[in-house]
This record gives sequence, structure tokens and C-alpha cells, in this order.
Amino acid sequence: MTLNQPEYFTKYENLHFHRDENGILEVRMHTNGGSLVFTGKTHREFPDAFYDISRDRDNRVVILTGTGDAWMAEIDFASLGDVTNPREWDKTYWEGKKVLQNLLDIEVPVISAVNGAALLHSEYILTTDIILASENAVFQDMPHLNAGIVPGDGVHILWPLALGLYRGRYFLLTQEKLTAQQAYELNVVHEVLPQSKLMERAWEIARTLAKQPTLNLRYTRVALTQRLKRLVNEGIGYGLALEGITATDLRNIAVDG
Repeated sequence: MTLNQPEYFTKYENLHFHRDENGILEVRMHTNGGSLVFTGKTHREFPDAFYDISRDRDNRVVILTGTGDAWMAEIDFASLGDVTNPREWDKTYWEGKKVLQNLLDIEVPVISAVNGAALLHSEYILTTDIILASENAVFQDMPHLNAGIVPGDGVHILWPLALGLYRGRYFLLTQEKLTAQQAYELNVVHEVLPQSKLMERAWEIARTLAKQPTLNLRYTRVALTQRLKRLVNEGIGYGLALEGITATDLRNIAVDG
């Protein structure tokens, strides 16, 4: 059986798609074939991309991964625009809500294959069902406190949920960097693998899952993400609003010197 290749497979500059005959979709983030540099464009396009994935019923299992030595470790702040302008932030606010909501609306099992440093938007990983990490992977919320803004884009919801309320707050406030092994010991990562074996293992699990009836795959994901959806929907808009206030305040800080 050969599945149709939908138009969105070639629509997004920073995402490479590959789907096999069993409906297993690999989504690989990249910039010009190398590790992803997060930009304003990716911030705009990722919500649409995850929406396209969620509505494509030929997808039966999804694998989300990065390229090279980093899952997501660099950001082009300038490309995000003037975050101190509330009208500009309104775009960030909307996109930040939709990206997590659309990830959680992917109603088939989702596997994260964390191939290296996950220093920003690690909340994407925490929306997935199975988290595999290479031995060189690290986890950190790098950009928010470095920029002087609230970590309110979903990390404030999902990291305290993953680590526990108190350890999660410590992780965000100290910008703690967790190795793959530490994340495994804290029950965030499910398997730690040599980088050369990471994708092989992700596909092995995906193929096992793909043996299940399609409706069972879909409805099991729905059942397992119901609480996550509620928590994200309750907290993401509020967190991004607070983040936006502190972003706006950066203009005052610059004026005050």
C-alpha cells in the first residue's frame, strides 16, 4: 500500500516529512539540512504544520525529531520582531497557544526522538507519549530568563507536571540543565540510547504501535492526553500574557538604563 503524499510535506521550510506504508510519519526539524535555528518564521509556521499533521488521517504514528547534534538549541531573537510592542506580541501569544493545542490535537501516538540539546521549546517534547533521548541530549529552558521574560509558553505548565511541582519550579528558575541520564532518572525520558541507535529504536516502537487498529491508536492517544489538554488550555494563555507583559517592560528597562 502506498499512501498519498499530501501537499504539506513540501510546504514548510524547516520541517522534513517522511511517511512509510504503515502510516508512520517522521517529522524532522532542521535549518538548511542542519540543526534547527528557531526563528520568527518557525514560530509562525509550526502551529500550521502541527495542525496539518493532526488533520491528516493517513498518519497513524508520529515521530518528532531534530537534525544533527541538537534537537533545538539556537534562536534568532531578532527575527521574532519587536516583542516589546503589544500588537507584535499578540501574534506570538496566538501562535504560542496554537502550537501546543495543535500538538495535543494530533490524535495518534507521538514519539519524541531527542537527538541532542533541547534548550528551547522543550514543552513540545512533553506533549508526546514516548520520549527517547540520545546519550548526548540535554534539557534546559535557556531563552526566557536570559531575555528577562516569564517562562510562560507552556514550560511553566509541563515541566512542573513532568518533574513535580517543586522540582519543576527549581528547573525553570535556576535554568538547570539536565542530562539525558538525569532526565531518565527523573522519569521524564523513557529510554537513553546511543545517538546512532536513536532513530532505529523510535521506528521500532512506531512499527509495533502501528500493528494496532487505527481507531485504537487514535482513541488511546485521546484518552492519554485529555488531562494534558485541559491543563494546557487552562494555563497557556495566562502564561503567555504574563510573558508578554515582561516583554513589553523590556522597553522601559532599556529607557531607564
